[in-house]
Amino acid sequence: MSRHAQKLRDHDINPCVAETDATTKCLDENNYKKDMCTAYFLKYKNCRKFWHAIMMQRRRNGVKPEMPSADERKKILESVGKPY
Repeated sequence: MSRHAQKLRDHDINPCVAETDATTKCLDENNYKKDMCTAYFLKYKNCRKFWHAIMMQRRRNGVKPEMPSADERKKILESVGKPY
């Protein structure tokens, strides 16, 4: 597995690994008919949008690292409920 692929699978770097996997599984099961997996695509898009907004807010506030770790993200999701 390439380094780039490893980074995408790292839960500390990519907050939407579960949504990515669900989308891929849906595509595999439905013979890559994208219209059958629209809900999964939307969930992934909303996940990325939510965490991007968090990352941008942390960047503006000077918080490092900009993307919260997997443990921090879990606490954030528990406090706000699952927004996506």
